[in-house]
Amino acid sequence: MATVARLACRAQVGLSAPPVQVEVMLGSGLPVFYIVGLPATVVKESRERVRAALLSSGFEYPAGRIIVNLAPAEIPKEGGRFELPMALGILVASGQLVPRPAAPPCELYGELSLDGEVKPVRGILLAAAHARGEGHELIVPRANLEEALVAAAGHVRAAGHLREVCDHWAGRALLPPGRPCSRPAAPPATSTPDLSDVRGQIQAKRALLIAAAGSHSLLMIGPPGSGKSMLAQRLPGLLPPLTEAEALDCAAIASVSMAGFDPGALGRRPFRSPHHTASAVALVGGGARARPGEISLAQHGVLFLDELPEFERHVLEALREPLEAGVVTVSRAAMQAEYPAAFQLVAAMNPCPCGHQGDDAADCRCTPAQVRNYRARVSGPLLDRLDIHVEVPRLAAGDLSDGPRGESSVVLAERVARVRAVQQQRQGRCNARLADTQVERWCALDARARALLDQAMQRLCLSARARQRILKLARTIADLDDRPDITAAHVGEAVMLRCMDRERLVAARA
Repeated sequence: MATVARLACRAQVGLSAPPVQVEVMLGSGLPVFYIVGLPATVVKESRERVRAALLSSGFEYPAGRIIVNLAPAEIPKEGGRFELPMALGILVASGQLVPRPAAPPCELYGELSLDGEVKPVRGILLAAAHARGEGHELIVPRANLEEALVAAAGHVRAAGHLREVCDHWAGRALLPPGRPCSRPAAPPATSTPDLSDVRGQIQAKRALLIAAAGSHSLLMIGPPGSGKSMLAQRLPGLLPPLTEAEALDCAAIASVSMAGFDPGALGRRPFRSPHHTASAVALVGGGARARPGEISLAQHGVLFLDELPEFERHVLEALREPLEAGVVTVSRAAMQAEYPAAFQLVAAMNPCPCGHQGDDAADCRCTPAQVRNYRARVSGPLLDRLDIHVEVPRLAAGDLSDGPRGESSVVLAERVARVRAVQQQRQGRCNARLADTQVERWCALDARARALLDQAMQRLCLSARARQRILKLARTIADLDDRPDITAAHVGEAVMLRCMDRERLVAARA
């Protein structure tokens, strides 16, 4: 009669970790090793690695039929995470390994090398979080221990070799439980770039402060070398520290990405800066395995797109929906995955192809048609979704050495944290994330402010979406002034912080 052994594991589909039961059956017949249950090609290749690992570890490889079923069959399985439970299932089914009595429910993960070493796999943090919720213990590769402890402290044991796992399973030598992972403190202010390092640029610094206070998107326009990249790199230093839930969100997304989880980055706000040659799949996510893209890796952090018009048009257009919804759904023929995309977009661009339009220190050689075509690479609907458009002019030579430094990032970060706390207490989210119904409630205007906004909409031909963005922006400016009401001055500054709306109107009338 055939013998069946059952062990627990989990698959990884997007940001979910559905349970998978690894069933191993040994039977008589010609020697054959089947893996069924919708395995990917890399899972089918596990047969030879499992066989070599068993033989290298001193075990007998059963002669006859070996059938491994990864249930349920409708869930796609990929990666080498199932190889460790496969090997133990073969040993249990063949009678070479007898589980110790009264053992707690356990899930096993690990890829096997040819000599039996247990190698790390991707997505362990997600599996650990789900396993802890069900009260299961985990056995993971030693290289994944720190990652698993982030989500399941006290429930994880690590192994470096198949022999160690077998000894633990049989009760001969238990694997020690992993020590709980302490949450890292927020990075010290001295380790992040300081905004006071940027000379001058008073208006751009003001725009950066407003963007940080309300989590608004920001576009900076200026000639090369005016400080746009320096300003963008200093935005994370103005943002409040991540909460524990936000840190786990970022870690979970990083865990399933191609780069994997970096323990040193735990608790830090992401700052992603993809090159302008990045594809839509790299930015939004996708591929054969529906991996998260840059917008999801920037969750709760900053996505910086330098040289914005140099990105392909269809790549930029792919940002429009995630900017509104805060999530992105990656659909493929075999699977569908939803990833969060609550990122703060910061972009930079030159005013023209040569970069010197409006620059007193250099002559612009671009024709009006070239300037229009260059700026048209960033579509109107995308510009509507960017809350702030600010010009960053070239500094005079004297300002580079003697220009005002302004307040430090530490001082401004305290102000931003105070303003964001007010927003959370009032409406439960940052101003940039307000829904339309919430805008009507929390961004109400008096008669004078409403008249100013109506006049701006008429003269600048603003869309309804731009109006909502201006209201949210005015709400943040009022919060920075510690004002419960939004005045005409706040609305006026919000309108002035959208310079591209004015330039589009001038271009349309030209």
